[in-house]
Amino acid sequence: MAAAGFHQLGSDFANQRIAQVRERLTRGETIYLAGLAAPGTHNSGVALVEVTQASGPRLIVNNEEERFSGNKHTTEYPQASIDAVVATLRGIGRDVTDVDAWLTTWDYPTLAGTLARTVLEEFPQSLQLLRTTEAAGFDSRRLERMTRTPKILARQLGLPERVPLICMPHHDNHAWFSYAASPFAGSNEPVAIAVLDGTGDLGSISLYVAENGAMQRLYCNDSMFDSLGAFYSVISSTQGGWTWLSSEGRYMGAAAWGDMNRDSNRYYSRLKQVLDFGRGGEVRINRAMANWYCDPFDRPYKAALTEILGEPLTPDQLWNPDAVLRVEDIHHRPDTSDRLDKAAATQLVFEDAMIHVTDHLLRITGASRLVLTGGVALNAVGNMRLLEHFNEAWFAQAQQRDCTLHLWVPPTPGDPGVTIGAAWLFAHLAGASRGGPLTHAFYCGLPPSAEEIAVSLEVGDVASMRVGDVATPEGRDAIADLMAFAVARNGIIALYQGPGETGPRALGHRSIFANPCDSDARERLNERVKYREAIRPLAPMATLEAALEYFDLAPGGSDADYNAYNFMVLTARSKPRAAGKIPAVIHADGTGRIQIVRAEDDALTHAYLKALGRHIGVEMSVNTSFNVAGPIAQTPNQAIETLRRSKGLDAVLMVASDGAVTAAWHGGERDSGRFTGWLAEWKSRSGRA
Repeated sequence: MAAAGFHQLGSDFANQRIAQVRERLTRGETIYLAGLAAPGTHNSGVALVEVTQASGPRLIVNNEEERFSGNKHTTEYPQASIDAVVATLRGIGRDVTDVDAWLTTWDYPTLAGTLARTVLEEFPQSLQLLRTTEAAGFDSRRLERMTRTPKILARQLGLPERVPLICMPHHDNHAWFSYAASPFAGSNEPVAIAVLDGTGDLGSISLYVAENGAMQRLYCNDSMFDSLGAFYSVISSTQGGWTWLSSEGRYMGAAAWGDMNRDSNRYYSRLKQVLDFGRGGEVRINRAMANWYCDPFDRPYKAALTEILGEPLTPDQLWNPDAVLRVEDIHHRPDTSDRLDKAAATQLVFEDAMIHVTDHLLRITGASRLVLTGGVALNAVGNMRLLEHFNEAWFAQAQQRDCTLHLWVPPTPGDPGVTIGAAWLFAHLAGASRGGPLTHAFYCGLPPSAEEIAVSLEVGDVASMRVGDVATPEGRDAIADLMAFAVARNGIIALYQGPGETGPRALGHRSIFANPCDSDARERLNERVKYREAIRPLAPMATLEAALEYFDLAPGGSDADYNAYNFMVLTARSKPRAAGKIPAVIHADGTGRIQIVRAEDDALTHAYLKALGRHIGVEMSVNTSFNVAGPIAQTPNQAIETLRRSKGLDAVLMVASDGAVTAAWHGGERDSGRFTGWLAEWKSRSGRA
């Protein structure tokens, strides 16, 4: 692979490049690094990071290819993402030759060795893996193109020679960035870091400790399939009826409708046998029950697991309406309640495994602060359970001290964040400081220009008009009040502003808003706007004051002014009065996957929440991602296409890079008159007619 242009850490090339970057940083120069998720693994893309000796790394953009291509979790070569990075460089007076190192999100030589070792260890059953073109987020057809990436990248960038790529270890990337960007990075105490993943280069569970600015890996399970991510993906897909990487969040939502009591759930105790909980926090799959280590799609269960869960849904049954789990069938199909109990049992076993691993890690490190990352950390319910389990009583018994767990999860714990991590880790190895903590996630692409928005509106069935400007505080507050005015009348409004969010959650730049006090909002959004399962909850977006008023925010999430609740990666239990006041954002289990918005991070969305407080009496909004059955809308054209596809969306407010705000809504025969009526009424009441 070195001959093809791939260089591992520790190689002569990597050592020389690190030394060169270190020397330039010492001289006070500014360095640019690119973290590349190459084709063949899911969520390809590229991050551009600026590094100085004094300030450390600073993320400029993290471009996810799925947002540009429209292919969710894509494994394709990230051509559009790289083109966008080139445009960003030129926009700041730089060019591709100013990128000092290209860094991959996987250590490909190690990954190849692990794949080969896995086949040998599980032989002969593993021969089926060799006949599978896609498994655990890998696409073997595109992995071949990955081996030619140095050449393809050089051709795309107009460079005369192949671009050398430095291979950064996958879990180290996850771990270092998540720690360095956390509120715990300046702590004098040890910080525990758990990477729980589908898989990495060496294994699927890696544990670390960070002390005095240095990180040490303590453990890796050296297995691709003894994986909490694979366990949840397989069960959620074969029992829920969705494909991997789409099934996990849906199944987590479904679990709330089932029996979440370990004593009464009739599947829990038997399903728990599919995982072996060993000494030292080890978790292994029971190969007498699980078969996904050798045949993850066609025959993922052995007879003992089939006896518990029934026959798995086959690949040709996925996304079939007759097979997909639907909570609305709970009163019509006798098996729906049973299927929901299986979802609950899966979530409970999954949480047991998270607790088992974390228990060991906290004991051996003596830490009370935990950074959780990897794709498994997207399970917001499991994250909440960790905060509840590792309470004062646990620490009194295990560490003989008076404290509770403090937890932080980055907004990009999955693979869209490893592009950032590769650059962050390389900067650290070159002697740069850690960089500042992360407070928001608005880094995907660049803000749309007024010209781009105007071109996107040149379609016959969409009406539009300029409604204001957010370049001034007065103009921003007026637009925020217009949005709140419409939402207070149970309107459904999308906001498209600035760079997109990096990571899988819409956080106010590519969001759809609705009234949290409207008990019909969830059904209307799922049926008429998003066209998705009723199983899916809606998230509460709130000011800090409203979040504290309606939810029990855990003390363990309170660091840096409750920063852990900024990114919709933690659920919180609602307070008694919440269900009556904000029913749209309270899930079946009484929780909400909350996001706190700060004025300093997102002035317009914060102003909108404050305006809602004046209109409906609570500074909180329904927030769901601005998409319909695909990736979050990235470009103005995608935003307008999403509006056209969504018959229940009243309007989209599009904010240009110069601050101009244009409202777009269904035109012609599709115009319901709702938004234009609200706009006229708002202008009249506010004296803007």
